[in-house]
Amino acid sequence: MHATTLLPPTADLFTQGLEFQTGSALLRFGAARPRPAGRISWSGDGAVAWLDADRGHVWSVGQPDVCAGLILRAAHELPDGVREFTGPRGTDALTARHLPVTSAVEWVFRWTLEAPPVQRAEERVVALGPTHHGELRDFLGEHSPAHSTGPGSSDVRLWAGICDTDGRLVACGALSTLRDNGAPLMASVATDARQRGQGLGAGLTSWLTRYAVHHHGFCTLWQLADNAPAERLYTRLGYRNEDPCVTAHLAAR
Repeated sequence: MHATTLLPPTADLFTQGLEFQTGSALLRFGAARPRPAGRISWSGDGAVAWLDADRGHVWSVGQPDVCAGLILRAAHELPDGVREFTGPRGTDALTARHLPVTSAVEWVFRWTLEAPPVQRAEERVVALGPTHHGELRDFLGEHSPAHSTGPGSSDVRLWAGICDTDGRLVACGALSTLRDNGAPLMASVATDARQRGQGLGAGLTSWLTRYAVHHHGFCTLWQLADNAPAERLYTRLGYRNEDPCVTAHLAAR
């Protein structure tokens, strides 16, 4: 398998037209955005990969076997700089033939260019400011301990929430950004389990999606592959489901 190490401008990642193929939304909405001039990337026949150096994370898009080859090349060239990777479904098993792979998690990268149908409870959503960060932190700690981002994160553009009649938070969510490129990413959506069945999650998700589409032209999110309720909701709200991914760690070598 042939791969070439490059230090390219962003446009060089698009020489194969991969961004127009099914399964390449991460490339289209991610790498299409401005990135550091010194970004390290690799390309092969049917795939590209690029390094998030701060995290030691290699992102890859394209054919799983070629992506695995690029990840192996990156790990060989930067043995202390590559600790984890994301690629199309199946990349983890192919990479594991040559390197120890752990903690694999399957995701779907979903996106929409359209504002969704209005959902019930959407009119109850309000934007939240810094004065709400303490309440948000406590709420997420109780109702979504594994949340992906928290109050005060520099990646977050906006927090939104729904409160009950006593002013207590019963649902929240953030409009964050894909790392290093500014593309809108919905994150840390959570509802109080005692309030479920009222459409709070749908209303909040719809409101955040509408905000992102209005201000940025699109919205993206990561969905765990085995989350059936989220699958149904995001499909109902118009999110495309074409990008099955896997994220995994490389064990110490």
